[in-house]
Amino acid sequence: MADLKYKPVPHNHTDFLATARQRPGFNDAYDSLELEYTVASQMLRARAKAGLTQDAVAERMGTTKSAISRLEGAGRHAPSLATLKKYAVAVGCDLQVKLVPRKAA
Repeated sequence: MADLKYKPVPHNHTDFLATARQRPGFNDAYDSLELEYTVASQMLRARAKAGLTQDAVAERMGTTKSAISRLEGAGRHAPSLATLKKYAVAVGCDLQVKLVPRKAA
């Protein structure tokens, strides 16, 4: 498995967002999923840094590539903490969760 190398597909997220934010309703929908997008982005970065494919992560977690794809898709699936822990271990990371007090309005 060590010879597997993840090769990311080029994507300019800034350009994508600039175009998408022009569509009616996009901003509200996107902003409501901020946490989900943040977690998904962190997951993708961790997997890329580990040089793993979705298949490799799935094998390490004892699941399928399609399950990993759903897990990494922001807003489509709300993973449990147990699943996030397994994913973190599979990509060589620790999972940290914290509650942060809201700033006074």
